[in-house]
Amino acid sequence: MGEQYGGDHQDFRGGEFKGPFTAKKVEYHQHGPAPTALDALPPKVAGFTGRGDQLGELLGAFDPDGGGASGAVLVAAVSGLGGIGKTALAVEAAHEASDKGWFPGGVLFVNLHGYDDDRVTAEQALETLLRGLGTPPEHIPNGVDARAALYRSVLAARERELGAVLVLADNASSVEQVRPLHPGGVRHRLLVTSRSKLPQLGARLLPLGELSPEEAYDLLDRALRIAAPGDARVANESGAAAELALLCGYLPLALQIAAALLVLDRDKSVAELVVELAESGDRLLHLDDGERSVRAAFDLSYRRLPADQARLLRLLALAPGPEVTAEVVAVLDGADAAPVRVLDALCRAHLVERGSGRGRWRLHDLVRVFGVGVAKGDVGLWEEGEAARGRVLEFYLRWARAADGWLRWLPGMPVPERFGDRAGALAWLDSERAGLVAAVQWAREERFAGTAVRLSQCLGVYLDWRRSFDDKITVCGAAREAAHRAGNRVGEAIAWDGLGIALRETGRAEEAVDAHTRASDLFQAVGERPREASAWDNLGSALLDAGRAEEAIDANTRARDLFQTAGDRHREASAWNNLGFALGEAGRTGESIDAHTRARDLFQAVGDRLREAMAWNNLGATLWEAGRVEEAIEAYKKALESYSEFDDWYETGRTLSNLAFARQHVGRPAEARTHYLQSADAYTRANAPTEAARARTRAEEITP
Repeated sequence: MGEQYGGDHQDFRGGEFKGPFTAKKVEYHQHGPAPTALDALPPKVAGFTGRGDQLGELLGAFDPDGGGASGAVLVAAVSGLGGIGKTALAVEAAHEASDKGWFPGGVLFVNLHGYDDDRVTAEQALETLLRGLGTPPEHIPNGVDARAALYRSVLAARERELGAVLVLADNASSVEQVRPLHPGGVRHRLLVTSRSKLPQLGARLLPLGELSPEEAYDLLDRALRIAAPGDARVANESGAAAELALLCGYLPLALQIAAALLVLDRDKSVAELVVELAESGDRLLHLDDGERSVRAAFDLSYRRLPADQARLLRLLALAPGPEVTAEVVAVLDGADAAPVRVLDALCRAHLVERGSGRGRWRLHDLVRVFGVGVAKGDVGLWEEGEAARGRVLEFYLRWARAADGWLRWLPGMPVPERFGDRAGALAWLDSERAGLVAAVQWAREERFAGTAVRLSQCLGVYLDWRRSFDDKITVCGAAREAAHRAGNRVGEAIAWDGLGIALRETGRAEEAVDAHTRASDLFQAVGERPREASAWDNLGSALLDAGRAEEAIDANTRARDLFQTAGDRHREASAWNNLGFALGEAGRTGESIDAHTRARDLFQAVGDRLREAMAWNNLGATLWEAGRVEEAIEAYKKALESYSEFDDWYETGRTLSNLAFARQHVGRPAEARTHYLQSADAYTRANAPTEAARARTRAEEITP
């Protein structure tokens, strides 16, 4: 079936002729008015919305006086995923061009049924077009070349008599179907729609993507109001309508079907339909109104794929995250390198799209659902997919462990594999973050639970570094549940501890206290003393944020003592640092200075330059509180010297803000303003817009 649109057109099939005859049959009369093929154009789609830029581009291509510096555009090709609205856009553009009087010779329409089992050949399409131009059947020769020659001759005669003609060839699947339909001359235009890009056609290519959220919302609202002008369900449930548009992947066909389902059931709220789609194990099952089906539209494309392309599409549908890198594609495929030619072919078919950067690919959300459904429908295909997912998870674990090693690395430790340095490890983690976070969610499946839990433990330091605390809550939550089900008490405790850090950083201090308490209890129960000490240290920070300074002092002191007993100077330094905060909050400033000094010295001794910088900053803040301003300024400067070796922009922003505050209060406003602006830039790079805005405001408040 072709791309669906509002309004019907009829296919004529008889004798040897197999093509669609959608033009009105006409005959030339010597003294009668010249016939027109304008009746061949299907009606506009009711409720057509959006696509303003694309419509403008098509009209620019049709404009007899247009073409720009590159000359006239004789052929334009609109391509995109099945259901994306290619036919609707093409028909809308053809009507507008006709209304402008650009094609006085008429408009011809032919549906090539390019993805049906019995697709229309170029020879059959030419017969349709010649009949539409009034050529008697007995005068139509056999053979594509002979028909193409006659077709161009008839069009040339029509141009001389009436003017230019627009030919709309809908639903092509190959260049071979379309190339003979080129009308010739310089005034006629050929507009093609296809699920493939057809770069060999030499046409102005116009690929279509999904609608914007606003356009999708408007489509839903218009569709309901066309059926019943007083139907304001979309307007009254704007939040639910936005969710519905998202669940439909902003795909016009899916949105039209969703709207039809609401029209058929006037008592159903938009929110009810959202729940049905969201909770369904197969969204495509619901996106079917009896006449139109998203699954059927996709299946037409899928059935035409060669085996290698079909296999890769199924595997990509099972990949974690919204897009995949070349490395992950190779792992899914079980090969040493990504099958670039296969990917390119799928891109030309609009079943795969280019991702956010070179070497990245993505699937439309509903294509992903379709691919998963195909795999689930066959035991062999599903096992193939599960094996591919297992390979991806093992790949992620191996390299995330190596990257995590670099983030924890200190001089004297073994150099981790693969990455040449910390920056390389961070770059890889940044590139794969969405996939890594999504892969941890596989912990809910028993088959992958153990590996996914271990993967989660390799992401904690990184997610803290990038301040991706929402992701960390997601990761630790999935790992905690899976470890608990498996009776993995250590894994569960690690997840609770990581969850507590993320909760505290997002302002949920009391929940963080509970999480760290659970972690410390579990670690104590299994005899994991070093990890128990870390949980106590983190508990102290959460207690401090909850306004319980004395309890925080006790927790951090206990952590410090446990680390000292274990001879772990690095973690002892962290405990001293956190203890310094708690002591300062309790008004014990002298002891706080001593604690931060101990932390600085220990970090320096173990070669942790980054945390040494943090300790310098914290010491500076405490010295400021003690009224030792010049010493505080020197401490901040020391911190910035160390931070220059790293990309910790959040802590850099914090230290610059502290330094600006100190400069301001010693009567150096120009320097203070400069440091506030530098702080804002650093916070911006750290994805901390609130802190960045606060720093800029403080800079603006300084009077020169």
